[in-house]
Amino acid sequence: QVQLVESGGGSVQAGGSLRLSCAAFGDSYSTYCMAWFRQAPGKPREGVATFRDGDDYTQYVDSVKGRFTISKDNAKNTLYLQMNGLKPEETAEYYCAADTPRSGYCSFRSIEYKYWGQGTQVTVSS
Repeated sequence: QVQLVESGGGSVQAGGSLRLSCAAFGDSYSTYCMAWFRQAPGKPREGVATFRDGDDYTQYVDSVKGRFTISKDNAKNTLYLQMNGLKPEETAEYYCAADTPRSGYCSFRSIEYKYWGQGTQVTVSS
């Protein structure tokens, strides 16, 4: 079992920055893949970035490339998402997710993740 606890959300103006954190507690073998998702009201949950243990391989959805950075501190078992140049359309609830897939591929599909945090709200004003 894994418990994920997010923090760091808040309100910023367009162009601003926030850093989200996701602390993982429990079975570290279940956090080989960790990811950030977001969901705006009335929209489906969207994968934003993924992080894979071992080789620290990262992936980003095209819309955030060059502005967001995902990283992990393994000593603290904490995942981060540094978000720069935030846009109003990125207002959403942001979720941390984790799992260890048999394939070793960290997916952007929410159905591939078993463990989820409670979410943290990010609001970007214009």
